[in-house]
Amino acid sequence: MPVTETRGVRNRNPGNIDYNPANQWLGQLKPDPAVEKRFARFDTAENGIRALGKLLLTYQRKHGLKTVKAIISRWAPSAENDTDAYVRAVEVSTGTRSGAEINLAQPDVLTDFVKAIIHHENAGYAYPDAVLAEGVRRALA
Repeated sequence: MPVTETRGVRNRNPGNIDYNPANQWLGQLKPDPAVEKRFARFDTAENGIRALGKLLLTYQRKHGLKTVKAIISRWAPSAENDTDAYVRAVEVSTGTRSGAEINLAQPDVLTDFVKAIIHHENAGYAYPDAVLAEGVRRALA
C-alpha cells in the first residue's frame, strides 16, 4: 500500500499555515480551491519552511512569545488541537524545559523548533537536513 503524503508535505507547507491573501509569502502559489481550500501552498518545501520560520520569529519579535507553551498556544489553538500535548511534544523534541524562554533568532534553536513542528504537523515526517537548513536560513535572512 503506498504511503500517502500528509497535506502539509503535499502543499509544501509543513507548518500547515492557513492561506491569507494579506500574507505575500515568497514562493506562495496562487490559491486553487480545487486543490486546497484552507491552507497556503508553496513552490518548494524550502519556501514553506521559510514561511513557518518567519511566522515563529514574528510571534517572538512582535508578540513577545518566549516559551514553547506561549508560541504553540498561538500556533495551534486548543479549539482545533490538543495544544498541551503539542507543547509537550515540542518541549521533548527540542530538549526545552517547561516554561523556559527560548531565542528563535538562534539558528540551531529555530531549526530544532521548526523540525519539531513539522514532525507534529505531518505524522512524523522529516525533511532531509539540507532542505530544513535552507528553509531556516531563508527564514533568518
